[in-house]
Amino acid sequence: MRPAVRLGAVLPQAEIRPSDPRAVRLFTEHVERLGFDHLIAYDHVLGADSASRPDWAGHYDHTTPFLEPLTLFAYLGATSGLELVSGVLILPQRQTALVAKQAATVDVLLGGRLRLGIGIGWNEVEYDGLGVPFRSRAARLEEQIHLLRLLWTRQVVDHGGRFDTVDRAGIAPLPVQRPIPLWIGCGDADVALDRVGRLADGWIPHPTLGGGSRVAAAWAKVRAAAEGAGRDPDALGLQGQVRLTASSLNEVTGRVERWIELGATHVALNTLEAGLSWPDDHLDLYARVCQEW
Repeated sequence: MRPAVRLGAVLPQAEIRPSDPRAVRLFTEHVERLGFDHLIAYDHVLGADSASRPDWAGHYDHTTPFLEPLTLFAYLGATSGLELVSGVLILPQRQTALVAKQAATVDVLLGGRLRLGIGIGWNEVEYDGLGVPFRSRAARLEEQIHLLRLLWTRQVVDHGGRFDTVDRAGIAPLPVQRPIPLWIGCGDADVALDRVGRLADGWIPHPTLGGGSRVAAAWAKVRAAAEGAGRDPDALGLQGQVRLTASSLNEVTGRVERWIELGATHVALNTLEAGLSWPDDHLDLYARVCQEW
């Protein structure tokens, strides 16, 4: 039986070699035909050259392919009816008004099917390359959330903040969703969880948190922060993620159900770095897991 939650798939961007756009569309169309609801795409603009940095401990480097999410979504939206989700867009290293315009355009083209996952990131090399101070990224994110919502809901915005100034201006057209949902992706640092509860429409836990007691404790803190800010904690979404490999196929349903018990509203399956060939093995594995349901 199909689990009672909105199910999605993570685009396994590290496997997309060569970068065949037809294969990316084939993957998206395949998971949609199988009955999945949303597609998550990861984001990074720059990868550091790890060979020239002996102490590099990043999650990826300059050899790992990433497709820029908003550009990708505009491409996929022409043939897909899925909700398209950035997981997560590194917002502070981007110009706020430009992101507002790009996201609004994509949301209009998708007919209101964009969910913008955002975060502060970890790669200082990337921030340096984009000309944005790394140390102020958390404070910048909080201001950006406020400004994005203004730009998506008002014809004219007058904003003078620490990082951005919009002097009696606005974007057109406005998005279908007013505002576009903003979900914060992060780990379980208290300051980050507090930010999710105060400001976000939902939480995307970092995959390293797993799907057990650590997430449960962090989710309780998010909900408490929301309540403390005068918000309804039951209105927040929770995005789970389950690793999908050939060896873990028979465990997937149980892992999805554990996320549901934690309060997840959405759960995505992820075949990234599972030792699969692109795209055929990924497509086959999604078909096999759906046969179990």
